[in-house]
Amino acid sequence: MSDVIKALEAKQNEKIPQLAPGDTVSVHVKIKEGERERIQEFKGIVIRMRKGGTESSITVRRMASNGIGVERTFLLRSPRLDKVVVERHSQVRRAQLYFMRGRTGKSARLKQKFD
Repeated sequence: MSDVIKALEAKQNEKIPQLAPGDTVSVHVKIKEGERERIQEFKGIVIRMRKGGTESSITVRRMASNGIGVERTFLLRSPRLDKVVVERHSQVRRAQLYFMRGRTGKSARLKQKFD
């Protein structure tokens, strides 16, 4: 039975590094427009991680123009995900950073983690 489950499970993407909440990431996603396909970049902070094998996902939040927050959820094992680049690790004490939704300006900054 476990062979059947493993056969149905999506393959893990090698271009996705170890991620943690609070990381500033650049997610490159394949977008299909008509017959053309291009790569779109989405930069922001990982505010949520869901681990669970095939259904594992991350939610990335960025500030768009005029201070409007935009959140987008990405399935980590999706073939649409081209690559994920970690630009900065931040020191956080929570697993879900929902409090970042109410923050703007200097209070929306996270302290950088130095390893």
